[in-house]
Amino acid sequence: MTSVRIWGPGVGAVVVLVATGAWARGSTGVDAGLWDAVRPAIEDRLVAQAEGDGYGGSEPALKARWFCRAEAVDLREDDGRVRAGVDTLCVEYGVRDGALQECGGAHFPQVMRLERDGDNGGGYRVVSQEEPPDGAGRAGWEQENFGVLADIRLDDATDPADLETAARAHFGLPADTPVGDC
Repeated sequence: MTSVRIWGPGVGAVVVLVATGAWARGSTGVDAGLWDAVRPAIEDRLVAQAEGDGYGGSEPALKARWFCRAEAVDLREDDGRVRAGVDTLCVEYGVRDGALQECGGAHFPQVMRLERDGDNGGGYRVVSQEEPPDGAGRAGWEQENFGVLADIRLDDATDPADLETAARAHFGLPADTPVGDC
């Protein structure tokens, strides 16, 4: 009977923590249709900004290229403008001797604001972008822009598998080509 009194509250606390974590991850309320509409503009912007950075750009033989992915953490539309809080991952890949090479990368949250682009067939364009500061101010920036559960919502274990797949396809490599370092 004593063990039930000791373990019961502990098990209950774990259940509450797991439920809170699941709620925090799944409670962003992201409109899938809106995300599908703004995601290409966000990812195109990320790739354009990354071009020229990284080791691969200094080694023409690698034919390096950046591949970027954004995941919506928070997405709101108001009067035709969209505020997108995103977790971004960009990786630079190149090819050497028929092998895919990872040459650099960056993973961090951003807040982007977008509006309709009349010149782009009604698509969206990024009109502003904010990144967290380096160092001590980062945690405060993340909490201010992504809420008190920012650590849970901004998962550092972002998997680059889909970027590797896109890079293999871009370079015409087999799907099972391993990834090495530049």
